[in-house]
Amino acid sequence: MSSMQIRLRNEPVSADRQALTDILVSTGMFYDFEIEVALELLDDRIEKGPASEYIFMFADAGDRAAGYICYGPITMAEGRFDLYWIAVKADMQGRGVGSLLLSGAERHMAESFGCKHIYVETASREQYRPTREFYRKNGYREAARVPKFYADDDDKIIFMKSL
Repeated sequence: MSSMQIRLRNEPVSADRQALTDILVSTGMFYDFEIEVALELLDDRIEKGPASEYIFMFADAGDRAAGYICYGPITMAEGRFDLYWIAVKADMQGRGVGSLLLSGAERHMAESFGCKHIYVETASREQYRPTREFYRKNGYREAARVPKFYADDDDKIIFMKSL
């Protein structure tokens, strides 16, 4: 990682709407409708605070958000969480920001909520190969694959990690 200090924070603020948009657009990985959903989840958290089912963590580099992660408990499952989103701004990728966010979120899930298992969905498209490798590198294993889920040539892959 560069010499730039990264600070993790849990509670988003309204200014994070633009930061989140900038992060997601910069990656070139997300459709417009996906960005809209990500913003809806952020709005839910800002409006409801801890009563929201969506938990956010941002990685700040200096005075700007370099990345974020969104996760939450799986309803009607004991000690299980879904990791909904993780993204790092394109110019900050490859510096350990994603792994820092992921380990920070895992620690938060385990220590604050007693999380035992984390699940994350991703796509099988070639574009998502680095994403799948990121999860593997961070101790996640492929737990399931749903053929032709997103499109005829795009399976849903579910990774999991036990804490």
